[in-house]
Amino acid sequence: MKILIASDLHYPTINGVATFSRNLAKGLANHGHEVLVIAPSQTGKRYKEVDGNYIIARTVSVPFPFYQNFRISPNPAREVKKIINDFDPDVIHIQMLMWIGQAAMKYGNKYGIPIVSTNHAMPENLMDNLRLLAPISRPINYILKAYGARFHSKADFITMPTQSAIDMFNVEKITTPMRAVSNGIDLSRFTVGDASDDVYERFSIPKDQPVISYIGRLDAEKHLPVLMRAFIRVKTVMPHVHMVIVGDGTERQLLQNIAAELGVSHDVTFTGRVSDEDLVELHKVGTVFCMPSPAELQSIATLEAMASGQPIVAVDAGALGELCQNERNGYLVEQDNDEMMAEGILAILQDEALREEMSKTSLTIAKTHDLQTTLKRFEKIYTDLINA
Repeated sequence: MKILIASDLHYPTINGVATFSRNLAKGLANHGHEVLVIAPSQTGKRYKEVDGNYIIARTVSVPFPFYQNFRISPNPAREVKKIINDFDPDVIHIQMLMWIGQAAMKYGNKYGIPIVSTNHAMPENLMDNLRLLAPISRPINYILKAYGARFHSKADFITMPTQSAIDMFNVEKITTPMRAVSNGIDLSRFTVGDASDDVYERFSIPKDQPVISYIGRLDAEKHLPVLMRAFIRVKTVMPHVHMVIVGDGTERQLLQNIAAELGVSHDVTFTGRVSDEDLVELHKVGTVFCMPSPAELQSIATLEAMASGQPIVAVDAGALGELCQNERNGYLVEQDNDEMMAEGILAILQDEALREEMSKTSLTIAKTHDLQTTLKRFEKIYTDLINA
């Protein structure tokens, strides 16, 4: 098949949408399909590049002011139209409802090309980063959800990464076929094992202390100050514990300032953005993985941590309850409740037998989200649409 993926966020951007769209593109190309991704340029100007086994057509872009290191293409219609005409895809898979996604939807519908649309985002992903609009965030969230429902309804098939995501959507207004398909992770990469000594040395992580880890963007929607406060509570009970925060974002300096004010700068490692290889190794460093974000429709980082054998402490919001199953492979806590989060972390760190049992359960759950299964499910969806 000739598969066109339209993604307003794509590699080298780091977030769930970008990670999934790249995994999808690489995986489908490995299965023998011809894959082309349309994504914003990283230089501002249009160009094409090869990312391993597939091609990325980059559209003219500008910096996006609300997210660090994100670029957007606010007017890509002509470029998208030409790319679709030149590539002549059998199916289009849209990853976001921003401008590239809108243009792909418009011309895909116009040319009668089957379209799959995947919803990865909640309005909170944007609104938590626009603090000036906080007083009117509720009506804006409602408007954004309604717009999302109208947009995705123009596709021939809709997917979301979890059933929880579907349940949170305006499904009563949608007649388009819809199915939950996990984002999936590469279980051949994320495995249980010891991290290399080099990783501990390069990132100044102690080997003789339990490690609380977080991997992901450092933006407001992730509610990371809650994790910082929970860490302080944990240290009052277990002084010799370390925290590793992997990633970058608009709140990195704020979090570093909080660590300095609380006198724990030496106990918190901020790695910044890391390579794909270091990401795998840093997942092996963690003793327990924490996800304080209340706006996750799945959370690839949490899945990767589970596949690496980590118990989870996560917010009981969004779709996290499908991954972090309370008292089985971790603990679900109330949103923004740092005391509950600290209690969950301590329960895991202080009980080795419990930690080992939760680790095994994390592995069992993660194995149901193998990327190869995800690829086969999408191939079946594409084939059925093409043959309809």
